Amino acid sequence: MRTNALAKRCGFPGLSAMGRSQTYNRCMPIDSTLQLATTIAIRIDSGCTVLRAWPMEGGVSAQVIAFETVGATGVIRKMIVRRHGAIDFAQNPRIAADEFKLLRALYDEGLPVPEPYFLDETNEILGTPYLVTAYVDADPGLLVFSPELIARQMAARLADIHAVDWQAAGLDFLPEQRQRVERRVGRRPECLDDSLSEGQVRAQLETHLPLSHVNTTVLLHGDYWPGNTLWRNSKLIAVIDWEDAAIGDPLADVANCRMELLWAFDATCMETFTTTYLELTSIDFSKLPVWDLYAALGPASKLSGWGLDADTEQRMRQRHADFVAQAIDVLNDK
Repeated sequence: MRTNALAKRCGFPGLSAMGRSQTYNRCMPIDSTLQLATTIAIRIDSGCTVLRAWPMEGGVSAQVIAFETVGATGVIRKMIVRRHGAIDFAQNPRIAADEFKLLRALYDEGLPVPEPYFLDETNEILGTPYLVTAYVDADPGLLVFSPELIARQMAARLADIHAVDWQAAGLDFLPEQRQRVERRVGRRPECLDDSLSEGQVRAQLETHLPLSHVNTTVLLHGDYWPGNTLWRNSKLIAVIDWEDAAIGDPLADVANCRMELLWAFDATCMETFTTTYLELTSIDFSKLPVWDLYAALGPASKLSGWGLDADTEQRMRQRHADFVAQAIDVLNDK
């Protein structure tokens, strides 16, 4: 799910709520943030002192604040408070608990995710459940890195995620991807976004329903793109924002990231990611064009609301058109 589309798209790649400590949410006064952080911190460690706190860009999907504490023994920790938005809670009332449980399982598996510290489901402080995780100190963006480096590391981390034994890890509470496919593809809106070829994309997808599941079911991140990764010294050090995690065909994550890398960089970066992932796994890629079209349907009727400058939006629309045309051409050749 998007977090602050404007900041991520315009300052991109790699900007995130956890990675930009200088990006403030002007809606929350600093004093209020410190007071809130202190109330939460005491629940985690009654003997700690909050040294500082600052609100961060959580966008429409979450309210996020960061704070730094010192414990009775002198240990200093930075933490993130993450409170999901109303849309998330409406879709899954247990989203905070589910994400906390997922992060704990992945962290224990050695995956590069923020360590989960605390889950509060009392509703006493924020009115809804929230979770607290480690703050990940990261570089402010990816513009200094080569697209090839980004593509290869993102492919490697995605292969690691998909290799998790989700059943052994107790992640069978996650939703099945097919449920989201049915919502996105099965519910045709009254007004189609022809500027993103929505009618053409839907017509193609509808001939392939239900979407073929040709691979072993894996853990999906659900929104795997550069904006949900954190980097330090040219290394991908954390994958964040797991509220869209699901169980399903790995091609769902692959296709989404392909489109995002095309938007952010170019077709070469997209294909480097794809071939690297294929080298690291043994999945069946035969249905990738169908999943590409599924990914392409995501921004329909949304792209114009992302607050992009005119040139950026036009470039993304053209690359989206190329992405769709390539997928349809491959399908027509079969």
